[in-house]
Amino acid sequence: MFFEKEPMRYQSTTGLDPDRITELVSRVRQARAGQGKGVGRPAALGLYRQVELVLVLLRQNTTQAAAADLFGVSQPTVSRVYRALRPVLEQVTSRHQPAVPEVFARRVVIVDGTDVPTGNRALGRQNYSGKRHRQGLNVQIGADLGGMLRRCPTRCRARSTTVARSRAAAGNSRCTTVTGSPTPATGAPARSPRPSAPGGCELSEDRKADNATISALRSAVERAIAHWKNWKIVATGYRGRLTELPAVISTITKLEFYRLGW
Repeated sequence: MFFEKEPMRYQSTTGLDPDRITELVSRVRQARAGQGKGVGRPAALGLYRQVELVLVLLRQNTTQAAAADLFGVSQPTVSRVYRALRPVLEQVTSRHQPAVPEVFARRVVIVDGTDVPTGNRALGRQNYSGKRHRQGLNVQIGADLGGMLRRCPTRCRARSTTVARSRAAAGNSRCTTVTGSPTPATGAPARSPRPSAPGGCELSEDRKADNATISALRSAVERAIAHWKNWKIVATGYRGRLTELPAVISTITKLEFYRLGW
């Protein structure tokens, strides 16, 4: 007896369900409609498979050689497809990234930093994190109190800093003010939990309450960061050119907004 083969599930591999991939392919086709047909041999992969290939590279951070084996093409073909389509995917998903006024309107927004490892490169101590003992760049992620991604600037910082910012924390009289710039959401100072007192002394009950309050608020943005880092290219070690990393971060952020249905 023969059984009909079930369709392949793409959610865990590409990060998007088949319907969203189909819509994405349609947008890419429209964006490239005015380019005209190229000359030479036909493409080794159809447009749908090309989009899948780029999504797999971004979602799984697999090597181009491994992706070439999975898709039955050569590594140079994978490289050409990625370089041609990655900017197009960023373009066609731009409408899903909310504008800054919309992000901060009538809601609490918490901002926290996360490290994007880049692998140890010939940069000396530049971009080196003594805490993590590796090179990497810091990206600030904004989320609401429900853990929904709201903002991800493409500007990366060499120093790894982590801050939690919120209107609730700013309005709590027990919270500890940390030196820093005002938050985009409220203009209130940035706040983070206080460390243990010098000499190993116990924290006071008020300080413990402060830390518990701020840590509870930070958990929402930490969930958003975890979902954002399911795009493994920013989680398991970025191998491309550092000058292209902001564009890659922008692409996966817009894809994440697209996945969330913005």
